[in-house]
Amino acid sequence: MPTMRDATLAHAFDHAAPTYDALVGANPGYHAHLRRSVRRLGHGAPGRGLRVLDLGCGTGASTAALLSVLPEAKITAVDASTGMLERAVAKRWPPSVTFAHAAAEDLPHAEVRGPFDAVFAAYLFRNTADPDPVLSAVHNLLAPGGRLAVHDYTLSGKRRHRALWTAVCAGLLPLTTALGDGALYRHLWRSVIEFDTADRFAQRLTRTGFSRVRTLPLPGWQTGITHTIIGQVPDKRDRA
Repeated sequence: MPTMRDATLAHAFDHAAPTYDALVGANPGYHAHLRRSVRRLGHGAPGRGLRVLDLGCGTGASTAALLSVLPEAKITAVDASTGMLERAVAKRWPPSVTFAHAAAEDLPHAEVRGPFDAVFAAYLFRNTADPDPVLSAVHNLLAPGGRLAVHDYTLSGKRRHRALWTAVCAGLLPLTTALGDGALYRHLWRSVIEFDTADRFAQRLTRTGFSRVRTLPLPGWQTGITHTIIGQVPDKRDRA
């Protein structure tokens, strides 16, 4: 089965939205790993005055991670799935958090106004048809010195990590198929297998113009499977 893209994928996420929080909550370390990736942005708490874009916020798990680490930041959270976004909006948030319906591919034309000091993108880029234009749009939305943190299933390239990922997804399929979301989770497996390794995705950031690019693994069973990839828009010091 080919990976899903664009509207087909957004509709699949719409359908999965009611059970999504329960499924990710059963993933050991899921929320702690998101918080770790937010801390890797390098903006110290409480984040007073920071403008942060949460790109692909889903049901709000990444938004909550941002808020827990940077409670005084102004957060704009966007997602392409109406169903996921409705779940996110229904939760309790402070006035500093706002939501918008937008696909990452539509950022240049969306009602999302920069500049931002940071962009956080969790489980997003491998679901885009072409990551490079989205990276360029993110680069343009960031202020000089602004930082991007990409948190995603990006394999190390080692055979054992690929095999572990396949085994985990195979274990999920009976439950997700019973819920009517089997196609989405088959896409999840395949999208990771077919996507860049972590190092290759880091090279995309460098080609897009990000500096100080780093690839950082996450602990636990996801070591070699999930990474934080950090990049920064050059500031005056970098250009000197």
